[in-house]
Amino acid sequence: MRLLSFLLCFPFLAFSGPKDDVVVLLHGLGRGKSIMTPLKERLDTSGFLTRVVDYRSIGRTPEEIIKDVSDQLTTFRLDTFRTVHFAGHSLGGLLIRSYLDSVKLTNLGRVVLIGSPSKGTPFVDYFRDAWWMKIAGPAARALGTDEKSFPRMLHAPYYPVGIIAGKYRTFNNDDFIPGEDDGVVPVESTKVEGMTDFILVEVSHSSLPRNEEVAEQVKEFLRKGRFKRTAVEP
Repeated sequence: MRLLSFLLCFPFLAFSGPKDDVVVLLHGLGRGKSIMTPLKERLDTSGFLTRVVDYRSIGRTPEEIIKDVSDQLTTFRLDTFRTVHFAGHSLGGLLIRSYLDSVKLTNLGRVVLIGSPSKGTPFVDYFRDAWWMKIAGPAARALGTDEKSFPRMLHAPYYPVGIIAGKYRTFNNDDFIPGEDDGVVPVESTKVEGMTDFILVEVSHSSLPRNEEVAEQVKEFLRKGRFKRTAVEP
């Protein structure tokens, strides 16, 4: 009886712990956790519990970043949640895939990749030797389309995965990104073998994690395992 009275005074305690579902969010290359704030807030207000991984990517190797991310995920104690979902923008989505290649969560739910270059991007191939790409570091330069690139080393997903791609163009960039793209990643490069669902949204690469339509699609897939058919189809 005393315990019940205590929980009524602090109701948030009654709904935290092993029975919760959680959505883990990861940002992209050269960004910080603040870029995921709009998506986090939209998920929070819709009843989702969220955690955000923050990592430094400039000047680091993929291996260094992966270790950083894995260490942070360990502190989240993911095994204490009923279900663990993931959503990642760009490189963040690839890091999720890398983590799940090596860690098999028994409580894994669904995964959403947002503008992630799962086949690499020719943007990196074209600008690989540019001075600013060299400053960006090894992880940035590992996102090309060659067979030894970071994205090409990842395994096909064994879990439900939804792909959100962006479509946005302010000028003709066919010289270095042929076909439809979001300004950085071709639409075709976001697709992955065994994907559960795919949808295209008219928004630029950098704006994807802040876009309201993207947030709605993330929520839809996490809840139902499919996207709403309201965004622009390819």
